[in-house]
Amino acid sequence: MKIIDSILNRFYDGDNKLNVLSQRYLPRWIVVIIDTFLCVFSLSSVYFLLYDSPVFFTDNISIPLQALLLIGVHVFFFFIFKTYSGIIRHSTFTDVLKLAFASIATFFSVLIFNWIYEIINDKIIFSVTLLLLYGLLSFVILLLFRVLIKELYQQIKKGAKGILKKRVAIVGADDHTISLGKALTTESNLPFKLIGFITENIVSKKFKILGKPVIPINDNFAETCSSYDIEGVIIISESLSVKEKKRIVDLCLLSNIEIFNVPLLEKWNTKADIRSQIKPIQIEDLLERETIAVQNEVIENDLNNNVILVTGGAGSIGSEIVKQVADFNPKLLVILDQAESALHELELYLKEIYPNLNFITELANISNMYRLEQLFEKYKFRIVYHAAAYKHVPLIERNPHEAIFVNILGTANLSVLSVQHKVDKFVMVSTDKAVNPTNVMGASKRVAEMYVQSLQCEENTHTKFITTRFGNVLGSNGSVIPYFRKQIAAGGPVTVTHKDIIRYFMTIPEACQLVLQAGTMGSGGEIFVFDMGKPIRILDMAKRMIRLSGFEPYEDIDIKITGLRPGEKLYEELLNDTSTTLPTHHAKIMITTVPTMPFSILSSKVKQLVKVATKYKDKEVVTLLKEIVPEYKSENSIFESLDNK
Repeated sequence: MKIIDSILNRFYDGDNKLNVLSQRYLPRWIVVIIDTFLCVFSLSSVYFLLYDSPVFFTDNISIPLQALLLIGVHVFFFFIFKTYSGIIRHSTFTDVLKLAFASIATFFSVLIFNWIYEIINDKIIFSVTLLLLYGLLSFVILLLFRVLIKELYQQIKKGAKGILKKRVAIVGADDHTISLGKALTTESNLPFKLIGFITENIVSKKFKILGKPVIPINDNFAETCSSYDIEGVIIISESLSVKEKKRIVDLCLLSNIEIFNVPLLEKWNTKADIRSQIKPIQIEDLLERETIAVQNEVIENDLNNNVILVTGGAGSIGSEIVKQVADFNPKLLVILDQAESALHELELYLKEIYPNLNFITELANISNMYRLEQLFEKYKFRIVYHAAAYKHVPLIERNPHEAIFVNILGTANLSVLSVQHKVDKFVMVSTDKAVNPTNVMGASKRVAEMYVQSLQCEENTHTKFITTRFGNVLGSNGSVIPYFRKQIAAGGPVTVTHKDIIRYFMTIPEACQLVLQAGTMGSGGEIFVFDMGKPIRILDMAKRMIRLSGFEPYEDIDIKITGLRPGEKLYEELLNDTSTTLPTHHAKIMITTVPTMPFSILSSKVKQLVKVATKYKDKEVVTLLKEIVPEYKSENSIFESLDNK
């Protein structure tokens, strides 16, 4: 099989020596030479057909001269009607007409010449029978040549593509997988050739679906796939449990078989082709827990026909919130961010994908109170989703004052304006790094949480302040997954800060769905935390990503332990020691109430913190943060000395 693939690749690939199938067209002079040769062949055939017959060639001029004259006239009309101008493998009815006109014109021209010659010399050069036979035979042969080339090209192309297609099997034998199988077998342009359906539920090899065998998995998965020459498997993630999916992926990785993932057909993007729906499986598809379900009807009642603000709307979390809110038909969606390019790209995306969405983008910095006040006055927001924040731990550890301006002052500005303008709900995106923080970023987010909690307790506060706290988001800007992908693409090494470091993970869409769901719950002041399943060891994730990329850890791609970064800790927590948790009507969502301080005291401390930050006195900034958040203990940081004091 590999030898055949190699040979066909030389014919089929665009960049090769033979370059047969990718050649755009034969040069026109070669087409004329081939057609001329076919005319010579046609006349020779007529010669042997009429040899020793009463209507044989006349002897008034030599036979070679007759042939030269007749074929010369025919070639002349090739140029008149441009029979050589079409691409042979794509010949059309117009090309056939050109050949017919050239043959008819040749016949009548020579016939007229023959008649004139007879009037002058009382002799003929060509018999009419000869001219008729030559005209018909040459036309048929020229036509057959084009039909043959066209069909031969299509067959070679089809055969090459068929052999070069990846031989795949679909995991499962239910309605979803059968629908996927139909799509694979009816779309000839797909780079996949369906071999069969792999299942554990059927033990007999006699069953067939869509004419393809149902392949029972025996004790040796690699042997089963090898016997059917299977190069890849396609799974529908939603139709498999986490345990089943993990088992299949592990078996495929051990057997060096590629794994492809495809969503349920009803979730396919109708604007995209099938090819774009079937993708190599990603680490995001392999979360070791079941996806948390949300209640879309409740969310729709909350968002429909409302004026909504999303801060940090051009970021990885904010932009996904924007896209999900767009599905619920808001009255107006205002997207705020200070990243100009990212905001512009999001605007172009929304205009294309959501042409009926009433939205506007606003370029602004949330630390600018006057700019925000102008926006609140102009749009009269009913719901605010606050996702704007600085989140990169090492960067913030080197620039603590910037975290104060955005994470704390920005949140304070937005929350105070929300109260003043009687916004119904203020939903803030927080992080597990705010629990027992070990870095400036986590501490700044904890102060932001405390600020909205304490503001909720003030009298005459109409706004419901709701905080969502979750772990790391797979694939978000600056997260470990895109970073590992770049390192693998560059040939390694993949860098992990510590061999035992663990993190909680969820996907971007799931995180944003939970933000929307949390906005529908509670009476204000709560912090919502989610059942994120088991934490994932980052080293294990790195190994799996390397294997999913077709390499072997430590052999093809090395893994290096670099040491914890400033402010980084081995594990994150979703609740702190003083927390108490309460269940909600959603089985996977809990409420934690964390003690805070009166708003008057906290507000005064925040003002002092901002004042010190404007003077860029980072040690004083961190000292004040530690006073506000007593549980904040620096780790692997230059600020550890402040804890000793």
